Amino acid sequence: MRKISLSALGLAFLALSAFPATASGAEESKAVSSPVTKVTTAGPYVVRAPFMVDAVDVNGKSFGPESVMETPVDLESVFASDAETLSSSDGSYSFQGTSAGSYSLNVLGFKFSTNAFGHVQVEVSGLENSKVYIDGQEGAGADLRPGTHEAVVKGIGSKARLSVSAKPEVGFSLEDSADESGRYYTLRMEGRHFGGSSLSPSGKYMIVSYTTTYPGGRTARSAKVTELSSGNVVAEGRGGMKWLNTEDKYYSVEDGKMVVTDPATGRSEVRATGIPDGYSVLSPNDDYFIFMLTKEGPKEREDIYEIVDPEDRQPGWRNRSCLAKYDIAGGVMQPLTYGYHDTYLSDISADGKHILFSVRRQQTARPTSLTDIYDMDLETMNVTKIVDGDGFVGSASYSPDGRSILFSGTPESFGGIGANVLKWQTPSMTDYQLYLLDHIGGKVKPLTKNFDPNVQNVVWSKADGNIYFTAENKDSVSLYRLRPGSGKISMVKLPEEMVLSFSIAGNAPVMAFGGQGSMNSDRIYTVDLKSDAVTLREDLSAELLKGVTLGECHNWNFKDKDGYEIYGRYYLPPHFDASKKYPLIVNYYGGCSPTGRNFESRYPWHLYAAMGYVVYVVNPRGATGFGQEFSAYHVDTAGDYVSDDIIEGTKKFVKEHSFVDASKIGCIGASYGGFMTQWLQTKTDIFAAAISHAGISDHTSYWGNGYWGYSYSEVSMANAYPWNRKDLYVDHSPLYNADKIHTPLLFIQGNSDTNVPPMESVQMFTALKLLDRPTALVFVDGQDHHILDYDKRMRWQDTIFAWFQKWLKGDSSWWESMYPDKNL
Repeated sequence: MRKISLSALGLAFLALSAFPATASGAEESKAVSSPVTKVTTAGPYVVRAPFMVDAVDVNGKSFGPESVMETPVDLESVFASDAETLSSSDGSYSFQGTSAGSYSLNVLGFKFSTNAFGHVQVEVSGLENSKVYIDGQEGAGADLRPGTHEAVVKGIGSKARLSVSAKPEVGFSLEDSADESGRYYTLRMEGRHFGGSSLSPSGKYMIVSYTTTYPGGRTARSAKVTELSSGNVVAEGRGGMKWLNTEDKYYSVEDGKMVVTDPATGRSEVRATGIPDGYSVLSPNDDYFIFMLTKEGPKEREDIYEIVDPEDRQPGWRNRSCLAKYDIAGGVMQPLTYGYHDTYLSDISADGKHILFSVRRQQTARPTSLTDIYDMDLETMNVTKIVDGDGFVGSASYSPDGRSILFSGTPESFGGIGANVLKWQTPSMTDYQLYLLDHIGGKVKPLTKNFDPNVQNVVWSKADGNIYFTAENKDSVSLYRLRPGSGKISMVKLPEEMVLSFSIAGNAPVMAFGGQGSMNSDRIYTVDLKSDAVTLREDLSAELLKGVTLGECHNWNFKDKDGYEIYGRYYLPPHFDASKKYPLIVNYYGGCSPTGRNFESRYPWHLYAAMGYVVYVVNPRGATGFGQEFSAYHVDTAGDYVSDDIIEGTKKFVKEHSFVDASKIGCIGASYGGFMTQWLQTKTDIFAAAISHAGISDHTSYWGNGYWGYSYSEVSMANAYPWNRKDLYVDHSPLYNADKIHTPLLFIQGNSDTNVPPMESVQMFTALKLLDRPTALVFVDGQDHHILDYDKRMRWQDTIFAWFQKWLKGDSSWWESMYPDKNL
């Protein structure tokens, strides 16, 4: 129930006319024409009359201006850096005229931006003959989505007058075609993004991987190796490069060959052949791999088959994983675990002699899966059980000296020794803590019981002996250093609000990480862990956002009725005018994690702002990252405290910000946030439009039908079931309160969603249809819980934009262009 990343780029306007703040209550208006006051030109191209073999061509047409207009010209040349720029206050331009036997073909270009879907018309007068192209398509008029567009006029004549008009209620403005700054953020998913980083053992070299998306949706993975001292790129590849643990050399495995390359010389050698396929981890001494192998489970007939467990509906559930050790020198695969329970590798000791592994087994009570964790001596194959049947423990790793074991797990791990909630609360199973076992057979102690951020990725550094981890820190993700001896935790100050991932050199106090923030996309850094000095290594954000003007982002928190500080932020449109009234979009978390300060999101806040909306992002109770007590409000409350905070925050935000139109407020959420969208409409009438993506409408049907319905209910409905808590499963389901909803409500979802079944949207849509309430249902064919297909994702986003434009701007043209009325 989490986010996938959305990259967007856009082009913006320079002031000729300002985008209207809102179309609240407006009827469809007439188009208002604005002169094109600046153009770039190419030409004039002189076209001479040809030798007239005949008076007419094969189609009976005589040669003249219309024939010249068909002359091919590179239209994009008008936007080249060396194109001439002309200005005119009224849109009038003079050119070299035609002469006897020749024609002067002129090409003019200009750019304009729109902040809403609508019809734009380019008007040309004065030229003897002309053609207009908008975004490369011939035609003087076009229905355009928000963003920046290119217009090219090709014509014959000595005088021209150009103007642009847009309707209905489409804010538009003209740009300086030669100016690459000031562009607006708009929907695009192309570009290069950070995929991860790793450091060589000495910290001398860094591998960075990337994912690049090209127009049309094609993606490619790539990687490069950089020498940090010089900044030189010493190698590039398609990805899949990993460092050895004992040498500053990287390896890749392809077609069964382990190829090792020295970045200092560029020389490669085949170190081993016959390497099996599958996921593996290289040992600390580079002498063996631990493989996690998959064994297929028993098959059933495809037409009539038995479901032996609620999880058995999931493809591949019957398959089981086991561990094996592959000796690189000898080429022998030694099985390490065997049986019908899944086994997973947790860690390999620094000396390579021991491994930690876990065994997962199912049960019917909460928690529905139990974990055993074992230590195995790889020389003797002797096994010692470290953890016995704890359903709340997650990862386990050795200390550098191999004597201690670090665990992550929920507050209920190890009998609840890490819990820190109110007496009536059950801790959230998504709020992770750290625990330390000093030695095998010793006593486990909690390390983060009084630490509010939610622990994520953890590394115990061999170089300096400290534990480093990222954690959800309210609506940010921060990096922390924990000193095992004292238990003291301190934040490592880094220049990004969201630390996406990090890695530490095996033998040096050097870290690499990638991050982004509310106002920037991906950047890649290294950190000297002795001084905490940070060095920027690559700014991908500069590439993605070149010349883009973003609206401002401001923090805005409030104290709710129960005294909790509720964190939030808001985004303003570029060239914001506080004297105007803007429609508002409210967004909130979808799973249990907070709505973080990522620049890119499935719900792109800067893009909404570029379309003329103010966007309020609120993190109500129930989100992790604010402390165990705060996150526990997600459990056994079925959305009550969460919805109360959203409603209270929205009302207070509108009251304190006079530039918001209180009659034009929309809200949007996905998964749990989709349920929340529906639930909010049963409790308040403050919203003028609402969107539920993959939202839960009936807790009972979701509990039984979704692949993870009953297991997610371990988190949200701890120890509560449809037969013992009707107040949660029925009374708090939007479906059973559908008659209270009057807000225009869009349901949008992939029709192959296995997390939240599509029927959750269908049954609520049906209820509102029977109640004659304004609603719509849009399915995305072949998509699961997340909309990933490039073209479908673009249309999915446009559907969201069009719904808000219809109900918050009073303009249904975009919606009607996508989903016209049908006589059915």
